[in-house]
Amino acid sequence: MIIINIKEGESIDRALKRFKKKFEKTGVLRELRNRQAFEKRSVARRTQRKNAIYKQSLNQEI
Repeated sequence: MIIINIKEGESIDRALKRFKKKFEKTGVLRELRNRQAFEKRSVARRTQRKNAIYKQSLNQEI
């Protein structure tokens, strides 16, 4: 459970923004999306490898 303490004179929008940032860091939504559809290990490894190759190609261009 995420707890956000609202400071004196802080607006609700600011507190909501801090809550969203903390919630994003926990990775709950990412985990939920990953669990919605089963992905075989071979497919997961393939996508991981593709992402790594893509990131390396970006670093080499610089």
